[in-house]
Amino acid sequence: MRILFLCVANSARSQMAEGLARSRFGARAEVASAGSAPTKPNPYAIETMAEIGIDITSHTSKSFNDLNAADFDFVITLCAEEICPWLPGKTQRLHWPIDDPASDDPALTPADMRKRFARARDIIHAKLAEFEADHLT
Repeated sequence: MRILFLCVANSARSQMAEGLARSRFGARAEVASAGSAPTKPNPYAIETMAEIGIDITSHTSKSFNDLNAADFDFVITLCAEEICPWLPGKTQRLHWPIDDPASDDPALTPADMRKRFARARDIIHAKLAEFEADHLT
């Protein structure tokens, strides 16, 4: 099974989803992530994943323009209020609206940011458990 996670910057939610899915599914699924405006993995995403023993330091942000949805069994979008990228093609699509934990708000402390990223990670983790029960058993 091939799974693609999409969000805008491919820096936080989709990177964490990729790391979590690879860890959880192992050889049962090939996992990738991409975004419509890729930047680089967010340091808080890397830190938040390291807290649970998953290393995503080697991840890079990738553009969905370089991908074909038909190459994947599932395309899972993670955008909440922003416009998610969309890949044409006949594949199963799921939408998990998760608020973007990244923020430029100067009022947010590093502790606030860590909480935001941990919350997003934990939501993705729960969604992956549901996905596994529905599609990988």
